Amino acid sequence: MLKLGIIIIYVLAMLVIGFLCMRKTKTVSDFFLAGRTLGPWMSAFAYGSTYFSAVLFVGYAGRLGWSFGINVLWIAVGNVIFGSFLAWKLFAARTRRMTVNLNALTMPEFLSARYGSKFLKIAAALIIFIFLVPYTASVYQGLSLLFQSNLGLSYGVSIAFMAVLTGVYLIMGGYLALAWTDFLRGIVELVGVVIMVVFLVNLKGGFSSATAALALPQHAPALLPPAAGKSVMFPGWLTLCSLVFLTSIGPWGLPQMVQKFYSIKSEFDIKPAMIVASLFSLVIATGAYYTGALAHLFYPENAPQVLAATYNVSPSSALDYLMPDFLTKAVPSWVSMVILLLVFSASMSSLSSLVLVSSSAIAVDLYGEYKKDANKKSVMVLMRVLCGVFIAVSLYIALNRIDFIVNLMALSWGALAGAFMAPYIYGLFWKRTTKAGAIAGMLSGLATLVIMFKVFEAPGNPVIPIAGAAAIIVPVIVVPVVSLLTPPPNRKILDRAFGKADEA
Repeated sequence: MLKLGIIIIYVLAMLVIGFLCMRKTKTVSDFFLAGRTLGPWMSAFAYGSTYFSAVLFVGYAGRLGWSFGINVLWIAVGNVIFGSFLAWKLFAARTRRMTVNLNALTMPEFLSARYGSKFLKIAAALIIFIFLVPYTASVYQGLSLLFQSNLGLSYGVSIAFMAVLTGVYLIMGGYLALAWTDFLRGIVELVGVVIMVVFLVNLKGGFSSATAALALPQHAPALLPPAAGKSVMFPGWLTLCSLVFLTSIGPWGLPQMVQKFYSIKSEFDIKPAMIVASLFSLVIATGAYYTGALAHLFYPENAPQVLAATYNVSPSSALDYLMPDFLTKAVPSWVSMVILLLVFSASMSSLSSLVLVSSSAIAVDLYGEYKKDANKKSVMVLMRVLCGVFIAVSLYIALNRIDFIVNLMALSWGALAGAFMAPYIYGLFWKRTTKAGAIAGMLSGLATLVIMFKVFEAPGNPVIPIAGAAAIIVPVIVVPVVSLLTPPPNRKILDRAFGKADEA
């Protein structure tokens, strides 16, 4: 009851913030970007909290930490250097400046204005709405498994609780509510990760002893040579490299991540935001993946089979239960409560960003394009309604437990980053990028993901991370090739996009 009481108090605090922010949310820009008024700390925490959710702490940390052992920390290294530091260093200032020049609030609006294409706006909006649904479902699944094992709540009740909470406070306060709660949740996440890691390594003789034990080859089963007479289509090291690439470079093109660059108050705030976001990623990513690898020191090597029997699930889904089981049974109640709040905080932030970006794709980009004379009040009302619709669809997928958590997230990241990263980045830096090049890049990314998945799909074959990485790489080649073979872009559009923005 004590754990449930703490969760209720935490939830009430989130709802109060949502109510207070609702009173300040009057326009579409307020609802989606907090009026572009966020300072460096709030922007950095919003970025980091959106980056790392229950999918990291439950799905990725458990499944990948078990599969790759201590080598999983290469993913954390990539997340910090590429996914956080270089993302802010290379793209934040130019994104903020160009979206102001083009008066763009969303990724579809940016692509449409930058390339003068209604098709890009409509296609981008549909892609966002379609592929963020499974990502959101994966977050619901991850957190609900932890609620189920920690609080004794049923899987369905846990998911319904999360869905209602996300919808209520986000529909009330929009991105301003998200930013304030992200800041508070980020503090909880940082404290929780440190307590979690320190406690667990002390159970195994300290950090040095635990790390040395994890270096044993048997603690990275995915990297061991295949058994005699058995062949594998994709070696373990290729899967690991693909995961590093997908989760570190992929965020460069994810609409929910890029949104954080739109909303920062000024370009002067970007450098401190970059530093804070990178340090946040260092603590969270390293702590989560290291904890996942530590499970080897607490479980026998046949843990997947044991978990499958314990929770009555298929072997392919068993490792999704590893971290909830581990973090419930290996630590005392007070540490378990801290970890629950940690994962709850990370998940609420990610869910809110995903829902907000998805609802804007329909309300701002499709409805706003179809009904040119729509007033801003009706657009904001529709966005709030769509937040609820999106949550309901994601809830349905999560309740039916479609596929396991890592696949759901990798599929979503591969599709979104494959469709948007190349058109977005080339559009920021290369004036010669054409509308045809951007469209070809978007379509080639999606086609690569779908074709590779269909060709190589097989039980136990880790095709989705590899297909996702390929979906990002192919458009990087396609966009410049097609751009050079097609007429140059409109000069007026270029002058508007690359002109100097007035600082807000």
